[in-house]
This record gives sequence, C-alpha cells and structure tokens, in this order.
Amino acid sequence: MTAIEVDQWSGELDRLYARFSGRFTRSEPRRRARQYLSGLVAGLDRKNGWTLAERAGDLSPDGMQRLLRWADWDVDAVRDEVRDYVVEHLGDPAGVLIIDDTGFLKKGVKSAGVQRQYSGTAGRIENCQIGVFLAYRSERGHALIDRQLYLPAAWTGDRGRCRAAGIADEVGFATKIEMARQMLKRAFAAGVPAAWVTMDEVYGQARSLRTWLEDHDRAYVVATRCNDEVATTSRGRVRVDELIAGLPGRAWSRVSTGAGAHGPREYWWARVPIGVSWRPGRGHWLLARRSISTGELAYYVCYGPRKTRLMDLARIAGTRWAIEECFQQAKGQAGLDEYQVRDWRAWHAHITLSMAAYAWLVVARTLTAQQQTTVKTA
Repeated sequence: MTAIEVDQWSGELDRLYARFSGRFTRSEPRRRARQYLSGLVAGLDRKNGWTLAERAGDLSPDGMQRLLRWADWDVDAVRDEVRDYVVEHLGDPAGVLIIDDTGFLKKGVKSAGVQRQYSGTAGRIENCQIGVFLAYRSERGHALIDRQLYLPAAWTGDRGRCRAAGIADEVGFATKIEMARQMLKRAFAAGVPAAWVTMDEVYGQARSLRTWLEDHDRAYVVATRCNDEVATTSRGRVRVDELIAGLPGRAWSRVSTGAGAHGPREYWWARVPIGVSWRPGRGHWLLARRSISTGELAYYVCYGPRKTRLMDLARIAGTRWAIEECFQQAKGQAGLDEYQVRDWRAWHAHITLSMAAYAWLVVARTLTAQQQTTVKTA
C-alpha cells in the first residue's frame, strides 16, 4: 500500500468515526471508541481488551471494558450509522439482504446467551453464543448491517441469571426467525435499497417468514429442506424433493453464480412454478441446484417478479456466500469474535464497533479499487 493510499484509508476511518462520534455524550468514551476502532483494524495478533488497551497506552483493560459495559452512548444508534455508511457506499437498487447466524465459542456459563448448542461455525454442538446477523450485498461489495444476540429459552426463563448478565427484564425470548424479521423490518423502514432477500434453510423453511415477506411484497430466494412441502395447482401440497425428482432432464440448465475461491461456481439449476400468486405480476417457484461433480441437491423457495429468469434466481441464491465471507473476514480482520465480555450490552457494543471496523475495511478497499480503475482508464 502506498503512502497516499495509507492517508486515504486513514481519512476514510476518520470520516466513518465522525458519523457516529456524536452518539457519545462525553469526551472520554468518545476518545476510547476511536482508539477501540483503530485497534480493531491495526493488524494485532489478538484484538481483545488487553491488547486494545495496551495499543492505546493504557495499563489495564478497565477503560475499554467501561466503554463496552457502562459508558453513556447509544449502541443501537451507532449500529444504524454503520448501516447507513454501508448503504451510502455500497447501496444499489439491485442489492440483496442476507440473514444468517454465526457461533462464538465460549468457556463457562455466565456469558449472556451461552449454552451448549449447535454452532454452524464449529459444525457441531459446542458451548457458545449465537449471533443472528443481517448483511448487505451489492456489486460494489458486502458488509454486516445489523446484529442481535440469541437468548435460548433456558436463559429467558431464568430472570436472575439474565440480570446477572445485564439482560433487562423486558428482554424476552425470541426465536431466530423472529429476530430475522425484526432486523429485516428495520432495514425496510430505513429504506435500505434491496431487490431481494436470501437466507439458508434454518430461516427459509419458516413459512411464517416467507408469508411476512410476501405481505411486504419483498422478493426472496430462500433455501429450504428436502422434506418441506409447497403448494401446487394440481397436486396440492407436495414435498420439494418429490416435485424436483419429476422434472425431465431438459429442465436443467448449467449456470454460473459468480467467481469462487476455486473458479466459477457452476451448478445445474432447474425451477418449477408453484402456488398461485395473489399479486399481479408476481410469481412463486421452487428452485433446485444440483452439483456437477456429486449430484447433491439443494432446494429454494422463491417469490418475485413474474418475468424473473432462472439465471436471476440462481444468481440470488448464490449471493448467500457473501455473509459467510463477512463472518470470516470480520472475525479475521476486525476482531468480531475476540471479545472478553460477558454481559448483554457489552456484547452488542463490541459487535457493533467490529461491524463498523469491517465496514470501513470494505469501503476503503472499494474506493481504492475504483480509483485504480479510474487511473487505468484515464
């Protein structure tokens, strides 16, 4: 990176910080937030309270812990500023909103929401916290724009345990599906430009969530499980694997959903109309993806403009990888999972600042690439 690019990246971090610095009522936490943000993107081997404090010149992590746990600043308002920053730089009417969750491995039983539960990150049941996230994807890039910590029923049913972890009495149990709906509702209300919503089968198989999206006329391509049933005009409700199994060979087309780490992500794709659209100009489809090498099948329920092409549905289904990349990069480059806090508020505070740091990295790279393209074409 050249000296000019270093200055440009530093200036962009200043501009991001300036967007939400007014959310801090006092100068001390405002200053610490800037130090915290800088530490998250400083390339430290570890990005926890101690290392961030040492980089800031502190003798202990107490100041950083205060910032996350007690300092007077509006954590959710900063979250919204991060979302607006992402939209300002990456926003596109053809954008995609992506829901998914990720696990944070933990020891002990006192961290808010921790218990032995399945973590997709680990691929098995582990003692962990689960965060549900909303990402934004466009041709310009992708970043995280919302988050919420999942509280199992065992937690919300024990208010004493909740209070010890800083969880207010009014915070009740919410399923991951409900949390996804809340985050999408916030994005819609904020006018985030997006033409589609996508998510994996944990969320996509929930008919209530699909119906809610249709009630808001939001197009979606969501994964579902092979035993999910969908409505057809002639056979009633049919399992999705049975419906796809009946398609002739000519129904399948080889489509690339974009470049992957090992080359183009090419699969065989097919779709079949399902249900009866209650909105003029809208349609419902069952979409299937078949691996070229193994023949493994994946299924998607879709709703959107009636003229949507097969390749468009395949492309939207293929964008879900973007949130997985967000998790990987935010954990590796912005300290998303390297926190040393236990309580509810501190978790959201750290995650929000990490999302801000990752958004800056994405935007700075995008701006640099745009400048390089401009120079080459000048």
